[in-house]
Amino acid sequence: MNELRGAGVVLRPSGPEDVTALAAIRSTPEVRTRWRGGDDMAAEVASDLADPATHCLTVLHHDRIVGMIQWYAEEEPDYRHAGIDLFLDPSVHGKGLGTDAVRTLARHLVDDVGHHRLVIDPAADNVAAIRCYEKAGFRPVGVMRQYERDADGSWHDGLLMDLLASELLR
Repeated sequence: MNELRGAGVVLRPSGPEDVTALAAIRSTPEVRTRWRGGDDMAAEVASDLADPATHCLTVLHHDRIVGMIQWYAEEEPDYRHAGIDLFLDPSVHGKGLGTDAVRTLARHLVDDVGHHRLVIDPAADNVAAIRCYEKAGFRPVGVMRQYERDADGSWHDGLLMDLLASELLR
């Protein structure tokens, strides 16, 4: 895969040349709250890019790096599906770029990779992310109680959302 084009975004495979910009975005308070990370955010991003089980794509808008979307696949034939995660620069929040990126990747995963079901699991209190994913066609499946540990050590709920190929918004 070279690149995927959405209505306003381009998704291309992330590489070492993207680490600095992606680390800067991951370091913003709004993104760090959800994605966390240690003292060396560049090392965290480089580690994400090196993970062979995760496919990382840099999100570009008007040739500017504005975030990263990644996906992984469950390949067990009886449970096959793909999962998606996304972060965007807070300066572009609310402009529909997240929905565009998710929809663009979802089309690729259904049409080109052959997945019949996609999942995404935002924090249950992340209203903006949930709305973004709903606009892309994802539906809430259920709350996963005490799903993820916060930076302060407390647990918070996650919302499992999914999208079937037949429901994909084109």
